[in-house]
Amino acid sequence: MQDARQITAIQAAAILISTIIGVGVLPLPLFAVRATGAGAPLVTLLGILVAFAGLLFITMLGMRFPSQSIIQYSEDIVGKWIARIGSACIICFFAVLTSLAAREFGEVVVTSVLKRTPLEVTVIVMLLLAAVTTRKDIAKFAYIHYFYLPLILGPGLLIVALSLKNANVINLQPIWGNEPAGMLSGVLIIAALFQGSFIITLVIPAMCRPEKAMRASLWGIVVSGGLYFLIVAATVGVFGAEETKLLLWPTLELAKTTSLPGNILERLDAAFLAVWVTAVFTTLYSSYFLTIHSMSKLFRLRDHKMFSLFLLPFIFLLAMQPQNIIQLYVIIENVGRIGLWITIAYPFVLLVIAWLRKKKGLRDPKHKLEQ
Repeated sequence: MQDARQITAIQAAAILISTIIGVGVLPLPLFAVRATGAGAPLVTLLGILVAFAGLLFITMLGMRFPSQSIIQYSEDIVGKWIARIGSACIICFFAVLTSLAAREFGEVVVTSVLKRTPLEVTVIVMLLLAAVTTRKDIAKFAYIHYFYLPLILGPGLLIVALSLKNANVINLQPIWGNEPAGMLSGVLIIAALFQGSFIITLVIPAMCRPEKAMRASLWGIVVSGGLYFLIVAATVGVFGAEETKLLLWPTLELAKTTSLPGNILERLDAAFLAVWVTAVFTTLYSSYFLTIHSMSKLFRLRDHKMFSLFLLPFIFLLAMQPQNIIQLYVIIENVGRIGLWITIAYPFVLLVIAWLRKKKGLRDPKHKLEQ
């Protein structure tokens, strides 16, 4: 049974923004600076463009098949068995992505805030919260993202705006960076931080007007990408490239050095962490929801609720596999680069084949559940 079409274009954009802006905000400037030094803003911009290309392919596919998710229409495009292999890769990838995000959240919390709390406790609490919330339908999923979006965007933009007064333009030169050879690797790592935008494949079939999906995608990538670009530019402008390389979570350090006018709050890191927790939840919520919803479509089930708690122990075990935070970030970088084949290359291949075979879905087809 198809989900009722209740999601507006504004809600779709809100889902994209709050999904993309998540746990990766903290190490983002570090990833960019490691690639090209002072050219971190340029690398970030190029990474945003690559991510937008992937989102463009997914959105165009969704608009061609406005009543189906990628799990369903991929079978119409390339055949049942090939599509099922691709769908299994998507499910496994986002399950791993969910576990890595939960582990990164736990590392930040036990290092910065709850220093005596076991890592396992913080990870399982966030995963349990996401798992329980994913039992809701797609309409409530959209409402939750729409509600939390101002709480995520507002403080983030405020911190960036206040920190720019301490920035030095010299720290952002040369624009193309000190190590151009690392630009490609940096672009791919930054683009990988936008892989949550794959959630649009579930959103389009529930949109009131799927033809507005491209507008929602554009706004989603512009707003989230714009915030990411400003965070990188502000961090490098304040600390400089070499000092940023020494910081594990540069964005958190940026919040520590930022204060409200009149010294109402001399440090904003506590407030920023509270907002960041919300951003992590919405990102985990989306990746977890995408994983179990895709599983339900793959196995032709009526809804996805049975997988919400069933998958929890497996994701928790995956989250606890990295030995330390250094190994965690190495895994995140490697998984992110590999994931680009799933989130960008695979949709591109599907789109080309759909064009060549002239495959197209109907606006409101009378499919049976197994289709």
